[in-house]
This record gives sequence, C-alpha cells and structure tokens, in this order.
Amino acid sequence: MNYRAIWAIYHFEMSRTFRTMWQSIVSPVVSTSLYFVVFGAAIGSRIQSVEGVSYGAFIVPGLIMLTVLQQSVSNAAFGIYFPKFTGTIYEILSAPASFVEVLIGYVGAAATKALLIGMINLGTANLFVDFSIAHPFWMLGFLALTCISFALLGFIIGIWAGNFEQLQLVPLLVITPLVFLGGSFYSVSMLPEAWQDVALLNPVLYLVSGFRWAFFEVSDINPMISFGMVALFMAACLGVIAWIFKSGYKLKS
Repeated sequence: MNYRAIWAIYHFEMSRTFRTMWQSIVSPVVSTSLYFVVFGAAIGSRIQSVEGVSYGAFIVPGLIMLTVLQQSVSNAAFGIYFPKFTGTIYEILSAPASFVEVLIGYVGAAATKALLIGMINLGTANLFVDFSIAHPFWMLGFLALTCISFALLGFIIGIWAGNFEQLQLVPLLVITPLVFLGGSFYSVSMLPEAWQDVALLNPVLYLVSGFRWAFFEVSDINPMISFGMVALFMAACLGVIAWIFKSGYKLKS
C-alpha cells in the first residue's frame, strides 16, 4: 500500500477545503441554520410533535443528512473531475499508485469534509432545539458510513461528467429532491397508505430513517434494514468504480 500517495491526494484535497473555508464549510452551516429557522420555528409552531418527539428536534437528523449527502457527492465529484478538466488525471494514472490508493485519497477527503460539516451542523442544531442522542456510537457509525457511500457515488459522477453542468446535475436534481421526499421533515406514517408504499422506493428514506433511529429510537424503517441498504449501496458503488478503472471508462480518452 502506497501510503505516501494516499496522503498526498488526501492532504491536497483537505487543503483546498480550508483555502475556501466560506464556500466549503461556512455556507452549508448557514444554509442549515436557515432551515431550522424556517421549518423549526414556522412549521414547528403548528406541529407540536411527531411520534413523541418535538418537531424541531425531529427534523435535526433529516437536515444533517441533507447537508451530508450534498457535500459528500459534490466534494468527491469535483475532486476527481478537476484533474480530468485540467489534464492532470494522466499524471495520477501514471503514478506508482493503484486505483485503490487513488480512491482512498479522494473519497477519504470528501467523506472527511462531509463528516466535519455534519458534526458542525449537529452542534449548530443544539443552539436552536434541545435534544439528546440515544445511540451516539451508532449515530457516528451510520453518519460515517453514509459519508463514505455517497462520496463513492460522487467519485463516479465526477468521472462520468463531461462538463460542470453535468457535475451538478445529480446533486441538485436527484439527491436534494430525494432527501426532501425521504421523510426529512415528516414521518412517512403521516402519508396516506398508498403514498407510504411509494415512499419505500426512495433509497434516501432508509438513510434518514436509520439515522433518526440513532437519535430518538423512532424510525419508519427497521434500522437493521437501513444499515443493510447503505452497505449494499456502498458495495455497488465499489463495483462500478472497479469496473471504471479496469476498463478506463472516461479516464483514458
């Protein structure tokens, strides 16, 4: 294992984050704070509680998950797309580093950024609502697993994208709507029975539900199923990335 190569990529990506502190860290935190003001205060005054949890606290896991998914995908996608855009991807491919080491460097950095922002948002949430975490170990584990899984997805998007418009297509038009429709701000049990069945087709529902269980021990989906879905998604992404490096899809042309 070429640890120096992993560290070089990881260090470069993390340094870029701290050079653009306002865009990379401050902006997502401010956006999440606005969600708390709008949904927690405005809607929370009309909905007192959901499944025995105050509405302001109930939306905390959903808001954190919304930010984490967006940041994981966007950071990983931009991280690998930029070398393609500038042409330095060929230097990376010719370096004495396997695709596993390249993957660990880029995905590790993107997952670290998303995890950092998620923890900052968790601290920010305490300024708006009072809540406690029933299973902090499972919460951290599930959060880390989600960050890594969607950083892998972002890595795939970054290789697939042919321009900056395509780079933003999936995070804006797919990830964000799925999070909003995945029970971030409501319980699926509040929907009509027919729509509950439709909601089960949304993969993000399993993420939000499992993450919320770690906080309040309430969920729309069995938490073990949620963990299994994340693990399955991670395995699928790893399989696609292995095929990409083996075939050279959009890397060697």
